[in-house]
Amino acid sequence: MSQDVVTRFAPSPTGFLHIGGARTALFNWLFARGRGGKFLLRIEDTDRARSTQAATDAILKGLAWLGLDHDGDVVSQAAGAERHAEVARQMLDAGDAYKCFSTQDEIEAFREEARAAGRSTLFRSPWRDADPATHPDAPYAIRLRAPQEGTTVIADAVQGDVTIGNDQLDDMVLLRSDGTPVYMLAVVVDDHDMGVTHVIRGDDHLNNAARQMQIYHALGWPVPVYAHIPLIHGPDGKKLSKRHGAVGLEEYQVMGYPSAGMRNYLARLGWSHGDDEVFSDVQAIEWFDLSGIGRSPARLDFKKLDNISGQHIAMMDDAALLNEIEAFLAAAGRLPLTDTQRDGLSRAMYCLKDRAKTLPELLDKAHFVLAEPPIEPDEKAAKALDDVSRGILSELTPQLQNASWSRNDLEAAANAVAEANGVKFGKLAGPLRAALAGRTVCPSVFDMMLVLGRDESLARLARAASGES
Repeated sequence: MSQDVVTRFAPSPTGFLHIGGARTALFNWLFARGRGGKFLLRIEDTDRARSTQAATDAILKGLAWLGLDHDGDVVSQAAGAERHAEVARQMLDAGDAYKCFSTQDEIEAFREEARAAGRSTLFRSPWRDADPATHPDAPYAIRLRAPQEGTTVIADAVQGDVTIGNDQLDDMVLLRSDGTPVYMLAVVVDDHDMGVTHVIRGDDHLNNAARQMQIYHALGWPVPVYAHIPLIHGPDGKKLSKRHGAVGLEEYQVMGYPSAGMRNYLARLGWSHGDDEVFSDVQAIEWFDLSGIGRSPARLDFKKLDNISGQHIAMMDDAALLNEIEAFLAAAGRLPLTDTQRDGLSRAMYCLKDRAKTLPELLDKAHFVLAEPPIEPDEKAAKALDDVSRGILSELTPQLQNASWSRNDLEAAANAVAEANGVKFGKLAGPLRAALAGRTVCPSVFDMMLVLGRDESLARLARAASGES
């Protein structure tokens, strides 16, 4: 593959960044990055009524969280309107387009009549071959002079060859009668001007490709490689919607999935490399190819996402994981970490990250080091602190004071006290968890003691043993 691969992600800024759009961006990014090419970003804001700056900001923020960096400046499609109109006029001058004076009312009347008669509603303009001498002095649209016979074949890298009869396509409008260019023309001109070599997008655009190819052919421009990806469906096999849960990318950040885990999961959603499920960015970039994209819709599977997310949390460098947690807290509108909490979390990371599937789960397990002492046990943990267990904790505290504060010594001291009381260590673990964390779900008691240190651990044990609340 040559070094001049150029892909693009071209969302419409009319709402949040959909998870399907995020996957499309990822596929384009992986394909370009794996070939030393460029990944460009274009905001398709030609629908001025529905496009908003807030939506554009949300798209940029979502891509930044997902770690998809783009090359060059963000391109605004609306800003190129004059260039798009110029191309339409150029096609008119070359005879590849023509002036159409049919009004919207006339076109709608034709369609209503065709529907009533059971005929095709495909509009054939009476102005296609009209003598220019008969042209009225009135507003006109510029229409593509599309071939009416033969076929247009989309050589799609995912779908295979898709053939569409030219008699199924009308002479589409390129420039409206008010002088504004249509989206279909703008896409072709922008992709050509930006040097896009591969158009990787959802298969809801497949029909557009045939029309866009006709514009390329009329202009004598090279047609990019098309790759139309099947859409993402919900677990029930139906088109993804809000009833399936999270649809916008930002919702996944607020739910506490790390960006690396999200990239991995989205890459596997409709693309595969053998049986590999969990992989790094470096591997994804090296392996990703259009041939690995399936033709069937992918299904959203939260269990698989949880599993992949948990493995990425476990693999992540502690400092990177801390940054991810701080970004999550900000996105979720939660309080930021204090310096003390940050320090404690850094020390505890080794015993937290192996069993957490999401960042909120990790933070729950970190309660023992994040909570402000004195620790108040929750209802479940408090049940472990009865009179008998408090008595055992009272015996254990002086034994621990003399321990060297290594795991072996701490375990030996705890086991000796349990044995002296005729119970197994398991009977002591519940009260220790309640005293140290105030929770029943937390890291091992010895890990917590090592993280908290001698003074804080002994203070918590003494408080629990005395029955203070």
